[in-house]
Amino acid sequence: MVDTNITSNSSLSRAREAPSGNVSDALVRFRHRWIPTHIVGELLSKSWIDNIVPAVILALIVIIFGSIVPNFFLPANVSDGTRQIGEFGFVVIGMMIVVVGGGIDLSVGSNFALGNLLALALTNMYDMPVAVVFIAVVATCSFIGLINGVLVGVFKLRAFLTTLVMLIGLRALVDSLLLVYALDISAGFYDNAIWDFAGAGDVFGIPISFVLFVVAAILMHIVISRTRLGWHIMAVGGSRRSAHNAGIAVRWTVCLTYVLSGAFCGISAFFYAARLGNGGSYPGVGLEVFALTAVIVGGISLGGGRGSVAKAVIGAMIVQIINLGVVQLGLQSGAGQLVLGLILLAAIGFDVRWVKNRDKILSRVYMSPTYFALPASPVTEAGSGSPFAANDRLGKVEVHGLGQLDGPEDVIFDSAGNLYCGDRLGNIMRLEGPDYKDASVFTHIGGHPLGMAIDREDNIVVCVGGMGLYRVRQDASVEKLTDETNRSLFSIIDDSRLRLTDDCDIAPDGRVFFSEATTRFDMASWPSDALESRPSGRIVCYDPNKKTTRTVARNLTFPNGITLSHNAQSILFAESWACRISRYWFEGPKAGTIEHVIENLPGYPDNINRASDGSYWLALMGMRSPALDLALRMPGFRRRMSQEVSIDEWLYPNINTGCILRFNEKGDVLESLWDKTGANHPMITSMREHKGRLYIGGIFNNRIGSVALDGADKNWTGPSSYWGRT
Repeated sequence: MVDTNITSNSSLSRAREAPSGNVSDALVRFRHRWIPTHIVGELLSKSWIDNIVPAVILALIVIIFGSIVPNFFLPANVSDGTRQIGEFGFVVIGMMIVVVGGGIDLSVGSNFALGNLLALALTNMYDMPVAVVFIAVVATCSFIGLINGVLVGVFKLRAFLTTLVMLIGLRALVDSLLLVYALDISAGFYDNAIWDFAGAGDVFGIPISFVLFVVAAILMHIVISRTRLGWHIMAVGGSRRSAHNAGIAVRWTVCLTYVLSGAFCGISAFFYAARLGNGGSYPGVGLEVFALTAVIVGGISLGGGRGSVAKAVIGAMIVQIINLGVVQLGLQSGAGQLVLGLILLAAIGFDVRWVKNRDKILSRVYMSPTYFALPASPVTEAGSGSPFAANDRLGKVEVHGLGQLDGPEDVIFDSAGNLYCGDRLGNIMRLEGPDYKDASVFTHIGGHPLGMAIDREDNIVVCVGGMGLYRVRQDASVEKLTDETNRSLFSIIDDSRLRLTDDCDIAPDGRVFFSEATTRFDMASWPSDALESRPSGRIVCYDPNKKTTRTVARNLTFPNGITLSHNAQSILFAESWACRISRYWFEGPKAGTIEHVIENLPGYPDNINRASDGSYWLALMGMRSPALDLALRMPGFRRRMSQEVSIDEWLYPNINTGCILRFNEKGDVLESLWDKTGANHPMITSMREHKGRLYIGGIFNNRIGSVALDGADKNWTGPSSYWGRT
């Protein structure tokens, strides 16, 4: 983003925000300008906010045990503790994957014991290479996981009972094998430097098992959060029926989670065997309880579909530090289990309450209206002499495509004179000239097509709300140009995704400048943005030559319509809730700056387009009301309204009065066209001049209107103005 210098260039109105009438009003304005209350809601909306509670618990546990346990932070204790955390952490990651996928694996302790026994047998008895031992242990434990997965995922047996039976069966198998091989294992000696390094080695003082655990956690985070497999696991855990309806192979996805759990058990068992060489019956006893506790304490939902690797890591550290602290305090063996049991109970209680109430809390705090004072509205009464004076010039318009269209937000012409618009069903509609009577589906694009522009090759570049910027070629093929931009450096919300691309225009070199009305709300939530009136919109530039998308101007108040100036050095754009027209210079001596062209409009501006005489057409989608103008100075009142009143009864912009303005480069309003009765165009969001007529669209209309323009150039078209084509 470039730094933007704001200057004023309006001959219509020089009025700024009205000065505060009292100290209270000044304090409200100061508070909402300098205290960013919306950040609380943005923080709560982030998925990683769930990590805060376990992270705080982890910090408290470290502080408490560091205070009461002698020599708790001795290097030897820290090294031994992190080594055990690494071994235990592998099991927890495996358990996390199963739980996120909607299952549970109670067999991890017995599976771990089997892997430990196999590792010791292959080394002490058969002197196998370390690599072979590692592969054999991981493969064996993965096979146990596969059995669980087939029974639970494919044959749909209950996960709890199935893995409980596997726990008992494996433990019996391990005990039976120990009776036969325990003496041989204990009598053997495996002299191998790699094996010793796996058990006691370190990298720059950090135990190797912990280093590899961190690496595994990072890789699994990428898998869970950035790959199709991870999305499938999350989807299956959230709702298996919905995942199946979406085409996901639910049974085999569930099966794979158990295979991964088994593999991580094998890795953990390998490092444990290398460290201790303990071939007794104790290894792995109760491990399933500890792993499940770590998962839940970390904040991973037992219901599935919600969790992360970061939470598993935090949970593993909490549980292992408690175990180490209890041991170093010299408490009896049952004390650690009692502490973990209490923590598990508290964690489950918090998880249930948090899941139940988080959305309620978020709905009350995310909406954060700001102080926004508009100048007094210009006069619009008929006969007042104001350039905005009401008239009935749109009272008798010709209607096109009546009943065949549904929400033509913008209208545009190609060089052949064909008329295009979007509709609510995600179609680009086409009306052929010269009468434009009948509409047909030109192509289906999905989403709701909003602002459009025609490029040099006669392709339609279109903003699709919630989807991004697209191009429709003359053969009706659809191509995505971009759906993301650079993320703001200090933004809490991820504003790299384009939520509400609104209108666009094309510079001579092919760059597409388009508006994103808000980064805080989706298309269906525009009333929330209007009530908030927070400057969260931006202007974005897509460069087809470099294939880059960059934000060029931020902190705009619902930037809406965009048009390229006649000299092709700047773009004019509407800021709807600010009731003004601004200009962004991208070429010339003012490049990178913004100036206000019209600072005070009687309504909410929408699309802007060129006129044949060098001026510009502007649609007002609705008119201001004194009640809302007053409410904009009362953010507390608007917040209470959003919390206590149904959304369909909110006080928000009136969008049922149609008006079109024409203004020049200086910001002088030259004329206005009204439909006072609201019979033809109750809401106007766009207009496009073409061969002496003005064609009108509206996002809530079922038609396109047109009206003859006195004195207009009957040969002038948009493509000829931009690209020199007639």
